Amino acid sequence: MIELITPKSLNTGDKVATISMSWGAAGELPHRYQKGKERLKQFFDLNVVETKHALKSAQWIYKNPEARANDLMEAFCDPSIKGIISNIGGDDSIRMLKYIDLEIIKQNPKIFLGFSDSTITHFICLKAGLSSFYGTSLLVGFAENYAMHNYQVNDIKKTLFSTEKIGQIHPNKEGWTTEFLDWFDVSLQDVKRKLIPTTGWNFLRGDSIVQGRLIGGCIEVMEMLKGTHYWPDPEVWKDSILFFETSEDMPKPEYVRWWLRNYATLGILSNVKGIIFGRPYDNLYTEQYEIELLKVLDEEGLSDLPVITRMDFGHTCPTFTLPYGRLAEINCINKTFSILESGVA
Repeated sequence: MIELITPKSLNTGDKVATISMSWGAAGELPHRYQKGKERLKQFFDLNVVETKHALKSAQWIYKNPEARANDLMEAFCDPSIKGIISNIGGDDSIRMLKYIDLEIIKQNPKIFLGFSDSTITHFICLKAGLSSFYGTSLLVGFAENYAMHNYQVNDIKKTLFSTEKIGQIHPNKEGWTTEFLDWFDVSLQDVKRKLIPTTGWNFLRGDSIVQGRLIGGCIEVMEMLKGTHYWPDPEVWKDSILFFETSEDMPKPEYVRWWLRNYATLGILSNVKGIIFGRPYDNLYTEQYEIELLKVLDEEGLSDLPVITRMDFGHTCPTFTLPYGRLAEINCINKTFSILESGVA
């Protein structure tokens, strides 16, 4: 993979900007937005500002993809802003692409954090040569019902505030949740979601130790990018560790099979060092996805490729954060996953 720019770390007292690049949920859910904003101050001592249109209504956000792109460009241009945090995902960040100026990002590198449909923005950053961070969003992890998870707080501090190498990522032992509590019901904001005991990660295949640079995202959103100017060249995928996760739409297993076959046809699967897969929403189709993944790898003669599934990232809570382009390691012997570099400088 090409060498990516490492953004500077966050420090207490820094200003960060929130942004709505797809679904305008922050404007529709002011109580939840304020809770996430308060937590950024409470746990990380960050000063939070909104980009110009971040709190517009969902309908306004939908109708104005150029304004969303302009918000992103302005946040990168502003030297007082040290990080950009996505409010939430959605399904149409792709509509911003024709309004993006990659030179602005190249000349003004900084932290960008988000997941799900924010995969689009991560590949924008990747095209600009900047390492970004596939992790939680303001309305999800930071505004978690009742309280933030300790696993989430510790991950953010280690990944975005420390210049030490991230090191071994441990499975979440607190328990995970995707329990639905209606965000529009204000009375539920302080109701703790039920945690399901974790069984740990599944080292599905492999008996070796491999290292590769991280690239991936929400697998459905990545399908939208294929064929665009923002889809990485073949050399970017070479010797990487792919990370995939699925959204709350919970695609049927055969779709995952078909999508993975496309990665095989593009020559991507045969050139990667390993694959990691996030826990599916509600843990639905977990075993079926694993069957499909192994099926495609076997079709391609990749029976030794290391694979870890049921990991704590993506559409599950709490999560750890994946920095694009950083060197990671899958150790199938010791059953560990590590990020061997710091995420920030």
